[in-house]
Amino acid sequence: MEITAQHVWLMISAAMVLLMTPGLGLFYGGMTRAKAALNMIMMSFISAGIVGVVWVLWGYSMTTGNGILGLFGNPFTSFGLQDLMGSPDLLKAGYSATFAIVTVALISGAIADRAKFSAWVLFVPVWITLIYCPLAYMIWGGGLMSAGGAVTEIFGQVIDFAGGAVVEISSGTAALVLAVIVGQRHGFAKDPNHRPHNLPFIMLGAAILWFGWFGFNGGAATSVEQAGLIWINTLVAPAAAMLSWLVTEKIRHGHPTSLGAASGVVAGLVAITPSCANISPVAAIGLGLVAGAACCVFVDLKYRFGLDDSLDVVGVHLGAGLIGTLSLGFIALPVNGQGGGLFYGGGVQQLIAQVAAVVITLLLSGAGTAVIGRVIHKTVGFRVSHEAETAGVDLAEHAETAYAFGEIGAGFNPLRHAAAHIPTAPPPAERHAKEDSFA
Repeated sequence: MEITAQHVWLMISAAMVLLMTPGLGLFYGGMTRAKAALNMIMMSFISAGIVGVVWVLWGYSMTTGNGILGLFGNPFTSFGLQDLMGSPDLLKAGYSATFAIVTVALISGAIADRAKFSAWVLFVPVWITLIYCPLAYMIWGGGLMSAGGAVTEIFGQVIDFAGGAVVEISSGTAALVLAVIVGQRHGFAKDPNHRPHNLPFIMLGAAILWFGWFGFNGGAATSVEQAGLIWINTLVAPAAAMLSWLVTEKIRHGHPTSLGAASGVVAGLVAITPSCANISPVAAIGLGLVAGAACCVFVDLKYRFGLDDSLDVVGVHLGAGLIGTLSLGFIALPVNGQGGGLFYGGGVQQLIAQVAAVVITLLLSGAGTAVIGRVIHKTVGFRVSHEAETAGVDLAEHAETAYAFGEIGAGFNPLRHAAAHIPTAPPPAERHAKEDSFA
């Protein structure tokens, strides 16, 4: 079978989506303290390593093929992808793997600065297996919420083109649960050193995410007309969301910020994810405006409720995911003159289907993450010690630091090995004081 343009586009899209995970690492890494940046980036990288292996062995099988009660696919049907060798379906398996990778990586931002790396390593494969794969199967793979599924027969066909429920709501809900289990950072809402330490990292990470999202949303396009609509919507929704976030920020806090611009872009990308192929560009602008302003307000609610969602995963991904998924009940375009949202005279059926998908996702991800998180927290322990958090999780968990300001003496030649030229390391207390000064 000859390779076609559509095959090439799927390969490129998969690479773009894979790039989103290290982009997310930069985005999250810049939002943490300096002494937690590497740990944050590593949590994204290790997610790619673990999920890549899980996906080949049993993850992909659980999202396709022969289902068990409409809840998940048989993990042994395509175990190791052996039966896909020689088939173009290998491309689809690779593309879908990148979605799973970035979904679980998103959760890590809610527990930044205080989580054990070992606990995260345990959490990732279990969550992907028990939460993500069943959701992906139920909505995309022929399960309960797919065409002909039991839930669809009752409530109607849910629209979730690129993962409003499967990716965004599931990860945002899991982030909320883990933030509660792990608890607040020491000094939450009081310590000014908890502010982002590297705004250029944040802006670069957001730019990479925006770039990758064109593959995230557009990789599954089946026609040039659909691809064009997806591309325009993926451009304009985050653009509008950035503008509305900055306006809201200016009104509420007096200044539009670079962090707000980056966060607004991500909020718009999240909101357009489920609807990118099913709404008009004008509706995408309206959706972005609503999502940007709403999420700007949502992220401040964590202080009111005492929820230490460190990097605003709940406010942005759960918040915008809910807005984007439910909005289809109002602004979904009719298909061949049939259906559509309330604003197109389609009645309430689409809204009912979207609500059903949201409720099922919230229950599965919320309850499942609570069980997984509690078991890990009670056995391995999800949180580092107070001392390790104060010193920095980079040092405590990885024996590394992201920056080495002032540690190389003037005139030191790193190519020489004479001990006399190696600067003496400061005592631990002094070193930690230096790190705290730029935390």
